[in-house]
Amino acid sequence: MSQSHPRISKAVIPAAGLGTRFLPATKATPKEMLPVVDKPAIQYVVEEAVAAGLDDVLMVTGRNKRPLEDHFDRNYELESALEKKGDGERLAKVQESSDLATMHYVRQGDPKGLGHAVLCAAPHVGDEPFAVLLGDDLIDPRDPLLQRMIEVQQEHGGSVVALMEVAPEQIHLYGSAAFEATSDADVVRLSGLVEKPSREEAPSHYAIIGRYVLDPAVFDVLSKTEPGRGGEIQLTDALQQLAADATLGGPVHGVIFQGRRYDTGDRGDYLRAIVRLACEREDLGPDFRTWLQRFVTEEMQQR
Repeated sequence: MSQSHPRISKAVIPAAGLGTRFLPATKATPKEMLPVVDKPAIQYVVEEAVAAGLDDVLMVTGRNKRPLEDHFDRNYELESALEKKGDGERLAKVQESSDLATMHYVRQGDPKGLGHAVLCAAPHVGDEPFAVLLGDDLIDPRDPLLQRMIEVQQEHGGSVVALMEVAPEQIHLYGSAAFEATSDADVVRLSGLVEKPSREEAPSHYAIIGRYVLDPAVFDVLSKTEPGRGGEIQLTDALQQLAADATLGGPVHGVIFQGRRYDTGDRGDYLRAIVRLACEREDLGPDFRTWLQRFVTEEMQQR
């Protein structure tokens, strides 16, 4: 019999990373503000949280991340200029980001890892389950992963992570999970997690991607978690403790995701994400697809 668990209303978005893979573009611009077509990557993530019913968003930032706050704030001068020009379409786009959700911000201070960033959210989250969305992973809105994860957490309690099968040679880039099946085809119960294992050490080819729904018990575990791989406090290590002992904060389940995911933390995948999303836009797609086809079939063959 399913149990009733507290409603989830808060989302935490860690955004304190330096974005070194995108230098020099990220020397003065947060990586989360790099545009994916005509919206910064971070806005897609906030929109996903809101679509899942999470209208209270805490962003964990660091130094040089002020543009994130500015983007989700009102810009009265720009709005006034657009209004005077009668440009209602662009005015609506500018106002959209400031009306999305109730935004909060806290600084991580020292870059001590994802686990530490999540721990910084404890005073805001309090004693209720919450979601964590990593800004590098964009999930296509047609594939409601986060909603499904919330459903699983509401049914089983504890914590839920998103899993996606990757090529064996890529598993070292992610956390990897050992698990057993449940009565739901897309839901598994985790028995072990390893952060960025070698191909030989990985318990499976299923990677933990950047979506979590966490029991607040994770905060107590994180506060006692020693630095792990890379000298950082790893969220994966804390989840491993929860998976090993459900009395600490309930079980840890995984939702196996087979939908569309865009990894904007990698330069190649970032470019592919822009191309895919641009091709699917009604306003850009037809002309862009025509040009892209011509570019691939004609110009690239001449190189």
